[in-house]
Amino acid sequence: MFQIEVLKSKIHRVRVTEANLNYVGSITIDEALMEAANLIEGEKVQILDIDNGERFETYVIKGPRQSGAICLNGAAARKVQVGDVVIIVSYARMDFQEAKTFKPWVIFPDTDTNRLVG
Repeated sequence: MFQIEVLKSKIHRVRVTEANLNYVGSITIDEALMEAANLIEGEKVQILDIDNGERFETYVIKGPRQSGAICLNGAAARKVQVGDVVIIVSYARMDFQEAKTFKPWVIFPDTDTNRLVG
């Protein structure tokens, strides 16, 4: 059987809190958001910027828990502005049959604070 790539994790609509050009690269994400969305440090993610239409890939680094941190680092910092609203997604490759029943981790933080609601 063949494998397909499906949505694994999604952080829906968080606000960029920092863009740090002088860093080695990646996206810093609040550790509480990472855990809720089942993301790990070093995992490849796609960033979708609602405000300017940019779509690009980078990898995750852990930010301080409950900080609301969403910081694009290195070259990715040129793709966003502080205050932009982004969606962060990751994908997983799996067997086609398994993919039919797989349920991704999708979270909807408060866009103003980047913190989990409820």
